Amino acid sequence: MRENETEYPPSISVIVPVKNSAKTIGVLMESLMGLEYDPGKLEIVVVDGNSSDGTRKIVEEYPVLLVDEEGKGLNAARNTGIKWSTGEIVAYTDGDCVVPPDWVRSIARNFRSPMVGFVGGNVEGYDKEDFLSIYMDETFFNVKPSFKWRQVATRLNLGKFPAGCNMAFRRDALAKIDYFDERIEYGFDDLIPVEEVGDKGFRIVLDPEVYVYHQHRTHLGNMLLQHFRYGRGGAKLMRAKRFSKLAQWFTTYLISSTFSLALTSALLALGLLLNQRGPLEIALGTFTFFYAVLTVLYLETALRTRSLRKMLFYPILDITRGVVFTLGGLTQLMKEKEESDGRTQRENDYPLEFPRDVYPFINTKRWDDERSLLSALMLCG
Repeated sequence: MRENETEYPPSISVIVPVKNSAKTIGVLMESLMGLEYDPGKLEIVVVDGNSSDGTRKIVEEYPVLLVDEEGKGLNAARNTGIKWSTGEIVAYTDGDCVVPPDWVRSIARNFRSPMVGFVGGNVEGYDKEDFLSIYMDETFFNVKPSFKWRQVATRLNLGKFPAGCNMAFRRDALAKIDYFDERIEYGFDDLIPVEEVGDKGFRIVLDPEVYVYHQHRTHLGNMLLQHFRYGRGGAKLMRAKRFSKLAQWFTTYLISSTFSLALTSALLALGLLLNQRGPLEIALGTFTFFYAVLTVLYLETALRTRSLRKMLFYPILDITRGVVFTLGGLTQLMKEKEESDGRTQRENDYPLEFPRDVYPFINTKRWDDERSLLSALMLCG
């Protein structure tokens, strides 16, 4: 073995966070049972987030370790999986995915160098017939990665990013960034550790041969709700990791998209209230311009797949997703501001509180200045 290579093949722990995945978990478990890898170096840990739909019963039928999520949220589940696993490499997929037989083997191949801290790959739609599932694979504004060539970098590329349902970390690299940040929920929770691993000097590998199939949302309402939650995750990211590259990107996006939405809404309202055509024409003209540009971009896709409706409907879906994504971010920011204002008000109402078992009577009174507090402490003495 060369000095710049680690022991091969490495031990790998596959961690699957799940919650109410009874409809899809069976297919995933069957695919995990078919993984082609040394059984002595492979373990599967399923982390359940208090499912109530029979998910646990299905998982218990398979020879895997099933544990309860410790904490709240997807990153808490990921950290729980790390705690209960032993592999040198920690690989993640989701309860609505299907993995090919060589998935783990393809991951392991990319970890030959000890400088590689992360490996990610492509995500393809499992349903090749549903219109929305196909759209999620073909849209220019992907939320799931899709690339053709293997890439190695030390910085997260926002144009080519991995997905939480198909990612693997070197355990030592995760330890150096203190694992997954449980403050971040809904979206971007899987990308921040990749950025941080790169910042620590590890290499980030994106390999198209490392792929999984994902059961995309097939109902419009569910798809839009998913993107609304992604927007909420971006807002949480702004608060928790404001200096990260991802947070800066989302901040720029949110400011520009909010300005565009506010301006368009103001023009529409002005035109309707004053019964003036000018503002309405400007607003509708702006929408028509963006729609036309997207239509041209999807022309090649429509011709290649012989589907004219893709060219007509994909732009509408793109614009709608963008609006909902922005609204999710704004909603979360307002929610956190309300919570922050509430905490501030409570602190102002009760500026200083002490444990009753230490100073029995201080908790029952309100102290408005340091002098009165000091007097109380002296009395305690």
